[in-house]
Amino acid sequence: MSSLRTQVWMLVDYSLCTGCRLCEIACSLKHEGLVWPAASRIAVYEHYPGAPVPHYCVQCPDYPCVGACPTRALRVDEGTGAVLVEPSLCVLCARCVEACPGRVPKIVRGKPHVLICDLCGGDPACAKECARAGYNALKVVSRPANTAVKHYSRPPDLVAEELGRRHFS
Repeated sequence: MSSLRTQVWMLVDYSLCTGCRLCEIACSLKHEGLVWPAASRIAVYEHYPGAPVPHYCVQCPDYPCVGACPTRALRVDEGTGAVLVEPSLCVLCARCVEACPGRVPKIVRGKPHVLICDLCGGDPACAKECARAGYNALKVVSRPANTAVKHYSRPPDLVAEELGRRHFS
């Protein structure tokens, strides 16, 4: 029997994303109790018409956002691998945003702390809604903790450019 814990990873199939933004609505309903896409922990950007790019925390292997936080408001959930925010410790300094390769953490007017995907405790509402709608662009998979795969977040405009080059080259 393996001693490795299994963590959760959310993957996106860009070719299946319609840009419907149901993921943003599901996330804001889950975390805020109302439809507030700006406060969603996932965002869908469309830098080019017809090429939506869901953008969320991908749990970078070395968690640069966590290391950059001067107040230790961010920590890694050992069960899921998600970054968790301790609201009472966050001072909205934005160092986590600057340290994140994809600039994923969000500072939203009206929220007293930074917002980052917490994977809904291992059962992401966004992925469930995407599947319920029949799109299946977001998939939740299990991965062994300390996996050798290195996957870093990237800004959505760079992802869109890469997708465009692949699709139209």
